[in-house]
Amino acid sequence: MSVQIRQGGSGAKLGRLLIDGGLLSEERLAEAQRMGRETSTPLPDVLVKNRFVSERDLMPVLADQYGLEFVSLRTMFIDPLATKSISAKFACHYRIMPIDLTDGVIKVALSDPLDMSAVEDIETTMGYRVTRALACRSDIAEAVRRHYGVGADTVERILDELPAEVEAPDSLEESHDLENMAEDASVVRLVNQILQQAIEDRTTDIHFEVHREGMVARRRIDGVLYDTNVPSNIRVLYPAIVSRVKLMSGLNIVERRMPQDGRARVRIGGKNYDLRISVVPALHGEDVVIRILPTSMLFSLEKLGLAGAHLETIEGLIAEPHGILFVTGPTGSGKSTTLYACLKQLNTRDRKIITIEDPIEYELPGITQSQINTKIELSFARMLRSMLRHDPDIMMVGEVRDRETADIAIQTAMTGHLVMSTLHTNDAASGAVRLIDMGVDPYLITSTVRAFIAQRLVRTICESCKETYESDGATLYRGAGCRECHQAGYQGRVAICEILVVDDVIQDMIHRKASSLEIKATAIERGMTTLAEDGQDKIQRGVTSLEEVLRVTRT
Repeated sequence: MSVQIRQGGSGAKLGRLLIDGGLLSEERLAEAQRMGRETSTPLPDVLVKNRFVSERDLMPVLADQYGLEFVSLRTMFIDPLATKSISAKFACHYRIMPIDLTDGVIKVALSDPLDMSAVEDIETTMGYRVTRALACRSDIAEAVRRHYGVGADTVERILDELPAEVEAPDSLEESHDLENMAEDASVVRLVNQILQQAIEDRTTDIHFEVHREGMVARRRIDGVLYDTNVPSNIRVLYPAIVSRVKLMSGLNIVERRMPQDGRARVRIGGKNYDLRISVVPALHGEDVVIRILPTSMLFSLEKLGLAGAHLETIEGLIAEPHGILFVTGPTGSGKSTTLYACLKQLNTRDRKIITIEDPIEYELPGITQSQINTKIELSFARMLRSMLRHDPDIMMVGEVRDRETADIAIQTAMTGHLVMSTLHTNDAASGAVRLIDMGVDPYLITSTVRAFIAQRLVRTICESCKETYESDGATLYRGAGCRECHQAGYQGRVAICEILVVDDVIQDMIHRKASSLEIKATAIERGMTTLAEDGQDKIQRGVTSLEEVLRVTRT
């Protein structure tokens, strides 16, 4: 915020109002006034910047001082006629949000009660009479994004500068100047705005899709896809956006008939992020998916949601000097993240750790990481053979997909190595059956596999809006939805899991080629906690909701 109030006069009155309201002490006010004089900074800015008073507490007091209404843009109704009457470019330039239009009078929310430039411009150029209300600057920025779309002001600026003849999407698609346009500062800024907003919202994947009706943008947050509001006229710029993404990742911008995959590294908000980009041809253009990966993560078994007996069991399994540990589950169930957490815990200077991945998702310092390349026939099996000559203690194989890879992994474990890998099965008991279906001898499975761990990721209830409710006599928890979780009721994810330890009884069943249902029933009799039971425990502790556990455990 930037409210131009002098230290004396109105500033002194504001300070007194804050003190009388119990929001500020005399000492803090004196300190803020001194800092303001030394830096020529308005008092409200000093108070908010140094966290003496929050903007949300300050703005109602400021509104009362100037006889203005304070509005909460988070919850109030925004008149669509008002947003249509003022462009996104204008709203972003003056940092205002139009909220109502009635009988030629437009009401705008702003954060500076003394800045009349927006009011004068609207009245002079648009002919409306203007009434004002105060709102938090962060709320204004969020409301502009929500109602105009991410990057709407940039889109309008670009389109204003385009030649008049460029109107239909197809005309830009056929342009021979796409590369120059993709490198234009405005297009670069637009793509950066989309990426930055996605990262701020904890997005893991951005989806750009083009249809006959226009462009669609979606974001995956905590495993669920949500629509992203983008300006409708962004469709004209879609080819330039795709070309910009291709340039970032070193892809061929001319090739539009074949799928392409690339990588890029960006720095946003002081942090580095790796982007994995996939471009595929579709009916009306090219679809793009961008996976956002932080370059560094603090992997921890506890933070994954593992605790108690489960944590103790896994720590005991990875402490074994040899054998195989399989993590199973569908795509997106967090298998690789669990393996990374195990490797981080094992990563000491007296151990040589090698990974074979497809692709490498996160860089782990001190570990040799290799990526397979099917284009040159560099498969998991071929890489695994070569890596054995690098004297490893521990190996992580991204996925066992076929018998050849399974056989080599088993041989590696039998020669004194600890091997970790993943399988695509719905539960832990299906792991051994899956290996047998591949053609692996049951004896080799029982000789080397220490355990199968099945897992899913469940969204955790947002702590800012968590509430209780009664259901069938039990007290359960849910998220009501708030700004912090973007009204989803959830924020973040943890794992639920079941661990099938291959003990003597389970080994005998595998030798007999028992079905997965028989193996699971026996394991439960012997004390295995199932996915549903682990989920139920997290429901009772208020970590997640009943609906969320049912969503990820139903098969």
